[in-house]
Amino acid sequence: MRFEAGTFTPAPGRGPLGRMLATQVALETKLALRQGEQVLLTLIIPLALLVGLSLLEVVPLPEPRVDSALATVLALAVMSTAFTSQAISLGFDRRYGVLRRLAATAVPRSMIVLGRLGGMAAVVLVQLVVLGAVALALGWRPGPGSPGWALLLVVLGAAAFGAVGVLLGGTLRAELVLAVANIVWFVLLFAGGVLVPAAALPGPLAVVVQLLPSGALAEGLRTALLGGTPALGHIVVLIVWAVVAGGIATRTVRWS
Repeated sequence: MRFEAGTFTPAPGRGPLGRMLATQVALETKLALRQGEQVLLTLIIPLALLVGLSLLEVVPLPEPRVDSALATVLALAVMSTAFTSQAISLGFDRRYGVLRRLAATAVPRSMIVLGRLGGMAAVVLVQLVVLGAVALALGWRPGPGSPGWALLLVVLGAAAFGAVGVLLGGTLRAELVLAVANIVWFVLLFAGGVLVPAAALPGPLAVVVQLLPSGALAEGLRTALLGGTPALGHIVVLIVWAVVAGGIATRTVRWS
């Protein structure tokens, strides 16, 4: 028995871009959430800090403490996901040839980049939901306008840290990326305005911290979650870091 001519017609070509992007985002999100060290960095440590800073007077924070603690932890969570995790995963993907193999498939490079960014955004969204729920249980009550400002700052902070993370992970060797990313994470946590507010730091250091993405994000979130309006300077600093680091990354990132 034979089939009629034309029953099976080959239709070569790549799939829809939307489906490619959705698949790539889902893959990046699963890879990020199923790795123990990534979950420790992006969820467990921020959650422990949120509870500890809210209930224990370890560092001086403006009252109510849970509002200030949530701002601190949100800044840390964004920095951990968008910068540290992004840089390390990109560096090792380059080392093992993952990006080079993906670039040789029908998936456009733009979809690969957007997929990584989408996966990062999905993890940040999970962080916002989990940390927000725990903060509510600890007594946080969002004021009028504060969630909107906080969301804007988180988006800008993720863009700024993500651009720096891609720049770092896309240019250095994987082992060097691992060391540098972790060192920078610790430095910014303790001396970058995240854990200790800029006002509590020495004069010259406080000025420098305001120009770092960590300081701008943390200070802006503290202002927003305490019922105020973030300073325009904090928003400008985050935009400048995102644009400058992103522009350099597009010219220097290597696929292998």
